[in-house]
Amino acid sequence: MTKNVYFFGGGKSDGNAGMKNLLGGKGANLAEMTNLGLPVPAGFTITTEVCTYFQKSGGKFPTGIEKELKSALTKVEKEMGAKFGDRKNPLLVSVRSGARASMPGMMDTVLNLGLNDETVKGIIEQTGNERFAYDSYRRFVAMYGDVVMDVEAGKDGLDPFEKIIEAKKHARGVKHDVELTAADLKELVAEFKAMIKQNTGKTFPEDPEEQLWGAIKAVFNSWNNERAIIYRKMNKIPDEWGTAVNVQSMVYGNMGDDSGTGVAFTRDPSTGENVFYGEFLMNAQGEDVVAGVRTPESIEQLAKYDPQAYKQLVAIRTKLEKHYKDMQDLEFTVQKGKLYMLQTRNGKRTGLAEVRIAVEMAEEGIISKEEALMRIQPDSLNQLLQPIFDPKDKAKALKEGRMLAKGLNAGPGAAAGHIVFSANDAFAKAKKDYPVILVRIETSPDDIKGMKAANGILTARGGMTAHAAVVGRQMGKVCVVGCGALEIDYVKQTLKVGDKVLHAGDMISIDGSTGQVIAGEIKTIPSEVIQVLISKT
Repeated sequence: MTKNVYFFGGGKSDGNAGMKNLLGGKGANLAEMTNLGLPVPAGFTITTEVCTYFQKSGGKFPTGIEKELKSALTKVEKEMGAKFGDRKNPLLVSVRSGARASMPGMMDTVLNLGLNDETVKGIIEQTGNERFAYDSYRRFVAMYGDVVMDVEAGKDGLDPFEKIIEAKKHARGVKHDVELTAADLKELVAEFKAMIKQNTGKTFPEDPEEQLWGAIKAVFNSWNNERAIIYRKMNKIPDEWGTAVNVQSMVYGNMGDDSGTGVAFTRDPSTGENVFYGEFLMNAQGEDVVAGVRTPESIEQLAKYDPQAYKQLVAIRTKLEKHYKDMQDLEFTVQKGKLYMLQTRNGKRTGLAEVRIAVEMAEEGIISKEEALMRIQPDSLNQLLQPIFDPKDKAKALKEGRMLAKGLNAGPGAAAGHIVFSANDAFAKAKKDYPVILVRIETSPDDIKGMKAANGILTARGGMTAHAAVVGRQMGKVCVVGCGALEIDYVKQTLKVGDKVLHAGDMISIDGSTGQVIAGEIKTIPSEVIQVLISKT
């Protein structure tokens, strides 16, 4: 009988890193980290073959998978000392995608699954932390409503859950989510459920088992959502590969000031420098870092909050890079001082970083010179040829006071274009050879089409590991993120900095090397590499 579900946990796993075709990259690497003795929360992986069956059969599952899943879930419960759906000691899980080729953010994820009006009381009794329990609950309802129940955005294009949160913060006179009280968050849960009913006509499910199967189906279905299809075409990933589904015990970075979450790279993905590079947030969950909802701190600052967790993370950085013989992209959570590893994969990097990492790993004896040469992709070399701003024209613009703001330099080169505020506008105008800069509060995977079409990407929120930075870097796009001085209004189609207001269609220039944002158009010239080549001919 075909095995459809692979368990990992407690230092033992049914899989390993060599099983990416079957377990997907995430599942294979979770299994491998478990085998290496790293602190990985227990879970199980449903194979890519199940996805293929699901797609071909019109949404059905292979015979016997329910029994396999229940057996694996029982192992997870035993390992974690909690029971799924239990009122007093509930196990909560995450449900994540994981194709054999990395597709960051293109498919769906649900966190904190298993919460309902009864199990949330068990979490409160377990932790003595009512605010944490309802923070997790409101996150789950929002993610499930979006991913599984297909809650649609309003005519203004804004996330309806985020609009409710913003209204609550405004009513309470606070700026950040973390300032909302347990009572506020409990109200959000009820308001979210009411909005879901109004938006979809469906009632939010209270049964954890129904929640789990709903999330698994949604992740399999997300293999064929628009952004995933676009991403596969961009990266030449075959449609028939499918995705695995990883169901894993939840660990919590939002339990208080002794908890946190982050994303890190074993080397700088922008420059290739051999430094530990990443970002984290205390009292947060993983999507807060990736989505750029809050601007995170650099990874070395974690040593101030939790020296022991940071020391352990640095050791794991070294271990994983030596084991995989490549720069790794890590996700981690610290729960009340205990470090957990949630993911490792070969990290996306710029063309410059790709060359430097390959050369230096060969010099360090990690890989051979032949392997280093094979790792340099032709498209990556093209990134080294990105235009830069004409220094004279840029100096003139700065002298004229056209400097608007400065964000984080997340992508190579420099670009000028007309401001657009949506991915659809970017795509439509780019088809007419109209140079555009996609300006967003923060990007999401749904923006992939516009990000690909735009000359550059500019966001008000997010850090160097946020969605815009990671995907923009992979594409070789000029990208500036975390530019907090920007006030972006999608309805009015305006970009405001202080008393300066720019509208959709106005020209703007962004420097992906310095993070500068400048009003108007600045001329570009060939990259330093091309200039050197020209000087030698």
